[in-house]
Amino acid sequence: MRSASVFAALESASEKPHPFSVYTASELWTDEHTSEQMLAYHLNGEIDLSSRRTSSIDDAVRWMKNHFELSGSSKIIDFGCGPGLYTSRFARLGTEVYGIDFSSRSIQYAKAHAKRENLGVTYVEADYLNYQTEGAFDLVTMIMCDLCALSPTQRAAMLAKFNGLLSDQGRIVLDVYSMAAFADKQEGLVCEKNQLNGFWSADPYYGLVASFKFEDEMVSLDKYTIVERNRIREIYNWLQYFSPDLLEREAQAAGLEVDEVYGDVAGRPYDADATEFAVVMKRA
Repeated sequence: MRSASVFAALESASEKPHPFSVYTASELWTDEHTSEQMLAYHLNGEIDLSSRRTSSIDDAVRWMKNHFELSGSSKIIDFGCGPGLYTSRFARLGTEVYGIDFSSRSIQYAKAHAKRENLGVTYVEADYLNYQTEGAFDLVTMIMCDLCALSPTQRAAMLAKFNGLLSDQGRIVLDVYSMAAFADKQEGLVCEKNQLNGFWSADPYYGLVASFKFEDEMVSLDKYTIVERNRIREIYNWLQYFSPDLLEREAQAAGLEVDEVYGDVAGRPYDADATEFAVVMKRA
């Protein structure tokens, strides 16, 4: 029976699902152990993992301040704000800032930091897919390629939501993974004890990672099966890859248009061979 159960777990781990058929974001961002690991990665300014390096974040905020002429009268909302790495910097410019994230640990950190630094940021703990608010924002941001983790239906809803939040001259800034990144992605199946150095659990576990590519949809999946002594979990990390034209079509469907294309959210030149790029959107 035990060998049959192991075989069934391996069969499930290596099964290729339909694109975006399972959504498990809460397992990563709201689990007590993994959310602690994620926060540590966010706050490590020397690596590009959960967040960009500190120098990259500084460059991005500096560029957005100058490019969009942000001032004390500007109103900004950041979706997927994490522990407030961008929102805190926007607040130091004197702008009115809102940050939305469904990681309780990240929001608690962001609120405590804002209080210590006397920063006027409004943080909301919520799943941004369901979050609704009113107001006209001069800048809407979604950074660290968050859009790529959403299904087509979810992306359409988010872009429509962004449209409804823009002021007359408002802009949206977001970044995505490119077709070059999709070309680099490899399929495979690996198993490792305490995979990612204990990221998934404080207790011993085995991590199986099945990586799939969906050529027609330009989507990849890293499917993590975490086998602990008393439970088995599956976490699905979906990523959609884009060209500027594909992103333009999704923007148009939401009543938006891609106004500018850059290499990143710090305004560097676009490079078709790079693994990421950024866009500025406005109402069509």
